Amino acid sequence: MDKLSIQRLKKTLAYLESKQRELKRQNDNDTRSIESMIKYLKKDMLEQFNLTDYDIYIKNEIKNTETFISSVKNIIDDHSE
Repeated sequence: MDKLSIQRLKKTLAYLESKQRELKRQNDNDTRSIESMIKYLKKDMLEQFNLTDYDIYIKNEIKNTETFISSVKNIIDDHSE
């Protein structure tokens, strides 16, 4: 993965993490729009950055956002200088 892709992935991951924190803060409020955005973001990250090329199991982890975030961080760590 080239440096530019890693930088873009880091920014996208930071945005995903912020939405995950926002979702946790919402508690009983209507969270459907945030949940939809998180679901879309994860799917988009998988496709845009071809994450399955770097972690064959990441597609199975897409349902659990915390696990997905952790896996993406591992990919970034493995491919950063």
